[in-house]
Amino acid sequence: MTVSLRLNKEDEKLIKKYAELKNVSLSELFRNALIEKIEDEYDLQAYKKAIEEYKKNPVTYTHEEVAKMLDLE
Repeated sequence: MTVSLRLNKEDEKLIKKYAELKNVSLSELFRNALIEKIEDEYDLQAYKKAIEEYKKNPVTYTHEEVAKMLDLE
């Protein structure tokens, strides 16, 4: 798939320099940045869901308790 992106000269220069610094192509740089953004949003949604579940049932366990429950001790 081919995607076009319009940038002003200043942004283009900055992005190209950054890609050079990281030794990656522009395609790889954009792909990685977008995937990271999607993962961040997914993680934020998972966090919000976990917080809501915790508020409904605020039970926590220590590391030792979990290890015992899983017969890891």
